[in-house]
Amino acid sequence: MEEVIKILNDIKAGNIKPIYFLMGDEPYYIDIVSDYIEKKVLSEEEKGFNQTVLYGRDVSVEDIISTAKRYPMMAQRQVVIVKEAQDLSRYIDKFESYADNPMLSTVLVICYKYKTLDKRKKVTKLLAKNGLVYESKKLYENQVGDWIKRILASKKYTIEPKATAMLVEFLGTNLGKINNELEKLQIILPKGSVISPKDIEENIGFSKDFNVFELRKAIGERNQLKAYTIAKNFANNPKENPMVVTTSLVFGFFIQLLKYHGLKDKNPKNVAAVIGVNPYFLKEYDVALKNYPMKKVSQIVASLRDIDVKSKGVGASSLSNFDLLREMLYNIFN
Repeated sequence: MEEVIKILNDIKAGNIKPIYFLMGDEPYYIDIVSDYIEKKVLSEEEKGFNQTVLYGRDVSVEDIISTAKRYPMMAQRQVVIVKEAQDLSRYIDKFESYADNPMLSTVLVICYKYKTLDKRKKVTKLLAKNGLVYESKKLYENQVGDWIKRILASKKYTIEPKATAMLVEFLGTNLGKINNELEKLQIILPKGSVISPKDIEENIGFSKDFNVFELRKAIGERNQLKAYTIAKNFANNPKENPMVVTTSLVFGFFIQLLKYHGLKDKNPKNVAAVIGVNPYFLKEYDVALKNYPMKKVSQIVASLRDIDVKSKGVGASSLSNFDLLREMLYNIFN
């Protein structure tokens, strides 16, 4: 995030590069930089003749270079943005000649999502020498919670740990999706608000009582009644609670427990870092650790692999979601 802020501040200060090659597995930051350039570099009057948006699937590298070599009309510069440029990955070396001698009156933005260039390649070195190459890396799941807090803090909001966990559980590491949901909450809630699980449930649609987060907690506590109640709710709402996702997240929980059992250093800070959880939730893992010995956890992991195969329709086409969930819970509790 700090690198993105620096790029945006440089552009704002007028230190604009002739080429921005934006690549990597996390599209969120690529979009932030390209959108900022699209909106801010030219005035509204200049955009009509001097701003061009191209798509990798529709153009060739030669088309892009030809457009980039045009002179601006009644403006200091032109902006050329190439979206979905990863569709041109087989021909990316053709940018070498342009990267070696770019038009200084053109701002060429290449959005190369979900892929990266080999830093040893000549084209990469030329792009970095005469422009800017930025790699947008995907966050690990245990980093997303802190990212959410930072984004909200910058907008004068805070969020409860459980509400953060709910967002991460259901949206994963997709920063674009998470940001969209946070923006919805910012429209509804006044600045200074503390976002709670209830806010998530009422405004985003996640149930604070019937979700995988609560299911895992019930399993960890060996609260069979609560676990089966949640499972029944899941079976009645399969679109909101896909069996494949449920199995995956419960499987992940027991893998974390397996790692926890194997740790010699059980200092909370070390445990949280190794198994990848917010320290706030470690007490729930401590409870589960006591309820499930290491041998039992290993057995559960093996049974969950079998349930996962069945949830994908292999050898169990006649079983309903509730049947699969009951089988999963039976294997865990017995």
